[in-house]
Amino acid sequence: QVQLVESGGGSVQAGGSLRVSCAASGRTFSRYTMGWFRQAPGKEREFVAAISWSGGSTFNADYADSVKGRFAISRENGKNTVYLQMNSLNPDDTAVYYCAVTSRGSWLRLVREYDYWGQGTQVIVSS
Repeated sequence: QVQLVESGGGSVQAGGSLRVSCAASGRTFSRYTMGWFRQAPGKEREFVAAISWSGGSTFNADYADSVKGRFAISRENGKNTVYLQMNSLNPDDTAVYYCAVTSRGSWLRLVREYDYWGQGTQVIVSS
């Protein structure tokens, strides 16, 4: 049974940083695309970042324009864990952040393209 468990959310002031983590279990995810989405109150869930295997030990990262240059996604395959380092946070980044994985390919940004989801972790950025 696949399980994704996020951790590391919390409250921070604007300009601050947070790192959220997602530990996956139930299978080996080294060739899966692992991604982060977020959902703010009253809004649809949106893509934030994803990291995809591109062969050998090489991975490609993809970011939403709204977080490019501020957020960094990384993974530790040996731990089946993906991280999202979030810097220069602003109140618009306030949301529940969800980890997701998919075996359907790379460069995937749509919610429906991801097969497994975590329960989410809250990030609150105050001004």
